[in-house]
Amino acid sequence: MTLQQAKELESWVNVPKNSDFPLFNLPLGVFSTTSETVTCGTRIGDSVIDLNALHQLGYFDDLKLPDDVFMQDALNDFISLGKDVHRAWRSKMIALFSKDNATLRDRDEHHKEIFSSVDDVQLMMPVFVQDYTDFYSSKEHATNVGIMFRGKDNALMPNWLHIPVGYHGRASSIVVSGEDIHRPKGQQLTADAEVPAFGPSKMMDFELEMAFITTEGKPLGHRIKVEEAEDYIFGMVVFNDWSARDIQKWEYVPLGPFLGKNFGSSISPWVVTMEALELFRCEGPKQQPEPLPYIQTNKPSAFDIALEVQIQPEQTEPTTVAKSNFKYLYWSMAQQLAHHTVNGCNVSAGDMMASGTISGPTEDAYGSMLELAWKGTKPLQLNDGSERKFILDNDTVIMKAHCERDGFRLGFGEVRSKILPAIDD
Repeated sequence: MTLQQAKELESWVNVPKNSDFPLFNLPLGVFSTTSETVTCGTRIGDSVIDLNALHQLGYFDDLKLPDDVFMQDALNDFISLGKDVHRAWRSKMIALFSKDNATLRDRDEHHKEIFSSVDDVQLMMPVFVQDYTDFYSSKEHATNVGIMFRGKDNALMPNWLHIPVGYHGRASSIVVSGEDIHRPKGQQLTADAEVPAFGPSKMMDFELEMAFITTEGKPLGHRIKVEEAEDYIFGMVVFNDWSARDIQKWEYVPLGPFLGKNFGSSISPWVVTMEALELFRCEGPKQQPEPLPYIQTNKPSAFDIALEVQIQPEQTEPTTVAKSNFKYLYWSMAQQLAHHTVNGCNVSAGDMMASGTISGPTEDAYGSMLELAWKGTKPLQLNDGSERKFILDNDTVIMKAHCERDGFRLGFGEVRSKILPAIDD
């Protein structure tokens, strides 16, 4: 579908002006209702659509889907069906909910089984994340952090311009928007100390990221080639990779992040598919030196996704502290996945691959407090007059993402989480 066709697409379901969720978007998620039923769904405007109800009522009969595919508390079963099924489902949904299609529009008796207001449901984790990898793919972010800790002459490590650097994170502590995070405890070494101390982190930070979710990959020992990598990517979410900078700084040599990262990451509840994002494909940064052949790409592989971070102290209005864009990433999702599997590593439906902090070329586009406040030396002033070097207890961090081109918009909604005090046990 072209951009013009997407702009002209209208639904018989009401879509408010500037909504993140026009008919063309059709993100997928999991929700529960007041009856405590958990099911897979999608969203048009402010209406959440029960996909299992649609399936049981026969609207997907020609798709030959498994009978219980949408009865699950995660999207993994549907994701594992593969791209051909995903595209067929999407085409069916666009047709079914288009303005002039009376098939469901005029069946009022089915509407009460299918529709809920987004305000009346609880959005849940959309996928069961079996494995999670976090990349480090923003050149601006890697350079800024390198300057802080190693100086300008050694800002980027020698391997950074040759491989998409990443590490395996903790999948069990990924939570959905609305679930709060307790401040972690761990060892920290202060600047004037010779031995570490133990206690709550004093340098809590967010990291503005996106994450992609994979389909079922190839068997162990077989790689996913860069030119086919996007066939194994289902969709994307907004990803806040919480970081305890003081814990991280003390522990990361020689094996990288551990307790400073694994206490929690937060994601947005709606998975926006790659088919919806295709209209916003664009060129990424020029890569120099030229990557090795196995991660060279022959087409634009970046996506124009505007990102925003807000900090909201308790009982005050939020302050926007950063605006960045996914297109700034040096290493693309296709390159990340190709590199991840080039050694034969297998991936499963529902695996999550985060981008790493997405920082832009200007100071207001930095994707972490570490950069925005430059290691605490340039505190940020919020709208209520308070200052922040890092995130305080009871601060809520809100991240939003959307795509917009020629007046046509779709988005991800938001991910928000509050930092609670450390648990005293």
